[in-house]
Amino acid sequence: MELEAVAKALKELGHPTRLMIYKSIVRAGHQGIPVGGLQQKLDIPGSTLSHHITGLVSAGLLKQRREGRTLFCTAQYEQLQQVIGFLVDECCVDECNAD
Repeated sequence: MELEAVAKALKELGHPTRLMIYKSIVRAGHQGIPVGGLQQKLDIPGSTLSHHITGLVSAGLLKQRREGRTLFCTAQYEQLQQVIGFLVDECCVDECNAD
């Protein structure tokens, strides 16, 4: 994963409200969660929620899908794993190269 993409994802997750939103969507599983349900659960105004979801979508962390009149948010678990992997892959590399 490229540094710029990881930085974008971490930037989006670095905001407390976006992290709370993302955590709720991740907890919902692969079926996702309706935006209206997310709004009620987190007690966030619709325009604020929409703004934060847009940032998470632009970082590739979420996708949205429409079923009838309901808009669902679904976590992109592969993208999340790539961000985590980017950090974990670097664990102790310099220590190992010191020999």
